[in-house]
Formats: sequence, C-alpha cells, structure tokens
Amino acid sequence: MMSDFVGYCAAQVADDALGLTFPVAVFYPTAAPAQPEPIGPYQLDVSRDAAPQPGPWPLVLVSHGTGSSGLVHRNLALALARRGYVVALPEHPHNNRDDDSWAHTPQNLQARPRHLQLTIDHLQQDARLAPVLRPDAVALIGHSLGGYSALALAGGRPVSVPRTAADGPPQPIPVPAADARVRALVLLAPALPWFMAEGSLGGVHLPVLALAGEQDEHIPPVFVEQVLRGLPDASRLDYRVVANAGHFSFLSPFPPARVSPQFPPSQDPPGFGDRARFHAEELYPAIAAFLGRFL
Repeated sequence: MMSDFVGYCAAQVADDALGLTFPVAVFYPTAAPAQPEPIGPYQLDVSRDAAPQPGPWPLVLVSHGTGSSGLVHRNLALALARRGYVVALPEHPHNNRDDDSWAHTPQNLQARPRHLQLTIDHLQQDARLAPVLRPDAVALIGHSLGGYSALALAGGRPVSVPRTAADGPPQPIPVPAADARVRALVLLAPALPWFMAEGSLGGVHLPVLALAGEQDEHIPPVFVEQVLRGLPDASRLDYRVVANAGHFSFLSPFPPARVSPQFPPSQDPPGFGDRARFHAEELYPAIAAFLGRFL
C-alpha cells in the first residue's frame, strides 16, 4: 500500500545498563499533508508528529556505518515509508558523526546490536506507533558496520579480530541471541571481518539481500562474497555487485553544498554515474521488492 505522505517523529531510546540514551528518527505513513521541515542538517518533506495511518505496518531499522548518522539514509527511509513501512534510523551512541569515541572498540561491537534490539523494544511499546506495528515483522538494513550490527542481531556469532599480537587470540563478542522478530536482512557494503570464523553465520536463517560496490575501496566485494558463503542456506542469499559503485554510493545523495572531494561520503568512483538516479531507479525498488516478499 502506497502512502501519499510521510510522517516524522523523534524518539529517545534508553540503555539502562550503560546509563545512556540515543536518538532515533522515525518515518511512517500518514494521511497528514507534508511540508519542508529541518531534520538534522537536511530539509525533508514530512509531516512532523502527525498521526500514523492505521496499519499494521512492518518495521524497518537502518543501522548506519561507523562515525556516521542514520540520516545519511533519509531518502531510503522516505521511500520505504511511502511504500507502507515504519522506518527507524537510530544514531549509534559514541559511534556517530558528533561523537565517535567508541570507534574500533570491543564495547562498540557489543553495544550496536543491543541498541538495535532496544530500538525495536521501544517502538513496539510506544503509545503512538505500537498500535500500527506488526510485532513479528521486522527487517534490518545495515550499511558498512551497520551490516555487522544487523547480522549480529539476526543470529550471527561474531568473533574478535585482533589488531596486534598483544590482543591475544580471537574471542567471541557478546551479542544478543537471535531476535525472532527479525524476518529479513539487507546488507549494503557490509563490514564482515568478525564473521570470518567457521560457523559464525550458521545461526542466520533469514533471507538476506546483500549489495556490494564493485569499486568499494574499503570492503572489496570478493571479501563480502567469501564471508557470506558461511550462511547456512545459499538459496536464501540474494547477492549482487553494483557496477562501479563505491563504499559510499549507498548513502543518500548529499545537498550540492556538501558535495566535494574533501568530503569522501559525497563521492562516487568514475563511471558510476548519478547517485540520485541509482537510488531512485535501482536501489530503493530492489530493497522494497525484497522486503515485500518476506514481510
């Protein structure tokens, strides 16, 4: 079901164990007319704090890459909300553009999947959104380290990757057990070295759509393909290499004022073409078609 308009609200999710909260941007179908609104550093056509259309709707969480922001996937969130999904963009604490103090730490690898689970818990108890959500229909989309986070909540058993001999032998990373509410995964240029050990992906029994950039300078597609061979059922994996795409080609196009060689997330490899066209004509329809099959 298509929605004419997209609602937006901001949530704060608490992690009592760590004594912190983190923000989540939520987009959803609504009947209330939209208008340009400042959401973070962007102008988006949304209806702020509007009542959601009656559902029930599936819930989609998008996990951003290290040191980034959920809003770099804002256009994907808008596209899915118009197609009948509630889409949540959590900002991973201490691993975002404003505070990246947990980058490259074991604590970050433990916290990220938990924070996705806490976001699901929070939204399924939210007075406004819970009545329009399907409680057993959740999908996770993850870009880069967000791909790690999604797999870790879907039954993946990550193992530490020692950087030096002083780190000692690889150790299991404590993450939540597979969340039964999660029904499908979309991985975009996923960071996967923590799933290289034999059996690390043996507990992931969900359909997976994985897209890798042919020219990804951070995560080569051959590595993505190699690790994903560890999934227990190859028939449930839809793996695609996007011609000439780079690591950041899966992020929403940035406003012209922010497009610069000095800002790598705004750049694509030569020959890739127009990022906005790729997103609107290829990426979003592919993700929507995949989610529609399983949610």
